[in-house]
Amino acid sequence: MQNEAAFSVAVLNFAVDANQMFLAVGTAADVTLAPKSLSSGFIHICKFVNEGMGLELVHKTPVDEVPHALLHFQGRLLAGVGKALRVYDLGKRKLLRKCESRAIPNCIVTLHNQGGRIVVGDIQESVHYASYLPTENKIVVFADDKAPRWISCSAMIDYDTVAAGDKFGNFFVDRLPKKLSQEIDEDDAGSKSVGKGYLHGAAHKLDLVAHYHVGDILTSLAKTSFVAGGREMILYTSFLGGIGIFIPFQTKEDIDFFQTLEMHMRNEMPPLAGRDHLSYRGYHVPVKVSFICVLFCRHLHMT
Repeated sequence: MQNEAAFSVAVLNFAVDANQMFLAVGTAADVTLAPKSLSSGFIHICKFVNEGMGLELVHKTPVDEVPHALLHFQGRLLAGVGKALRVYDLGKRKLLRKCESRAIPNCIVTLHNQGGRIVVGDIQESVHYASYLPTENKIVVFADDKAPRWISCSAMIDYDTVAAGDKFGNFFVDRLPKKLSQEIDEDDAGSKSVGKGYLHGAAHKLDLVAHYHVGDILTSLAKTSFVAGGREMILYTSFLGGIGIFIPFQTKEDIDFFQTLEMHMRNEMPPLAGRDHLSYRGYHVPVKVSFICVLFCRHLHMT
């Protein structure tokens, strides 16, 4: 089809054919951002052939919105189609829709999961935590962020923690409270997940544990380590060609050292514009110091 572009991709295997690897590609044609419109959207399913050297189209399934996010999920395909979060299974002629949730406010742009927990990034309303209830075959959104953020990328740090970047150059880390996480996991019926909404959102809220203004739009995040068995860190890339890392402090001595260094730098080199540095750092979000999640950033510009 002419004027058709790919917006998402995922490698997965379906439970009905566990030995075969598939490639899912989300596309849309004639997409216009403002006013938002498209002529058609599809999810293409291809299978790897010739020992992974080639691809063969199995079928393509029409969808009603742009599929911005695709993810392998428990032997099925988890897809963010517009603001609809859907679970698809493999059919003979097209994908079979098994489950759907429309609790996400605007448009799904990122997806992550561990077990039955799903972390959804909304284009305008930050991150949402959801659970898949297999006994009832439904997806329930049980927690979201307190502040609206225009998500550009995200990465799941652990089962309760997610890091993300927004379109205004901010990097932040949200965490689900440990007690609430245990209650959600032990609640098979979903009664804890489904509750009265709070602040026009989900029943529960995430805690902001770290925040840093990078000053550039983050385009990708990945949890990694540079050497085997080394300290884990968060690697990011940015819109203007930057590659950087966030390294978590592990001891209180490190925190005290960098706080003291920052204080001396403020005294020795005051801002040229006369603006207070602490006021700048805490303009939108108060400066947060945590013994676990304070992050140190190194920004390396590519030449």
